[in-house]
Amino acid sequence: MAAESPRAAWQLVTPPVAEPVTLSEAKLHLRVDGSAEDALIALYVQAARQALEEALWRSLMTQTWQLALDEWPETDNWIELPRPPLQSVSGVTYRDNSAVTHTLPSSNYHADTYAEPGRIVLAYGRGWPTTALDANRPIRITYVAGYASAANVPALVRAALLLQVADYYANREAVVPSATALSDTVRRTIPLAWVR
Repeated sequence: MAAESPRAAWQLVTPPVAEPVTLSEAKLHLRVDGSAEDALIALYVQAARQALEEALWRSLMTQTWQLALDEWPETDNWIELPRPPLQSVSGVTYRDNSAVTHTLPSSNYHADTYAEPGRIVLAYGRGWPTTALDANRPIRITYVAGYASAANVPALVRAALLLQVADYYANREAVVPSATALSDTVRRTIPLAWVR
């Protein structure tokens, strides 16, 4: 799962280890007793979370991402990090034109977890490195994003996820135009401002 822009790319490094809704919650919503379809329902929960993350362009549970940039900002003292909400920044590295990798000291920046999306911001009096950079996105920012627990995921999003699971469960044979397509019910449930 990677995304591209002319100056940046980002990819998932470590996926979530938990889902916003449990298997028990999904089964209760589906009114399913027994365990014969547990693996299938768990797969639907994961797929629904991924579909919502794509539609909302958010990280719903704790996961690690890496943003790769071609160059440092020319005028800004901050860099936005995709897939909010930002929890923390693990590190910033850059490769010079001799292919040597350097680590930007963490004292040079701080993580702005209040911004939406989150960002790294230069510390007062600090600047971006002026070293000549290697080609092919030499700057790498590794960070943790997502809600810390299922209880922190907005109820509206959790409800939409359950509705999407129900759609997958009820329409197993349907031809879906895209792996991340959301049902009409889900699109009506989540705020339009959140859908990209």
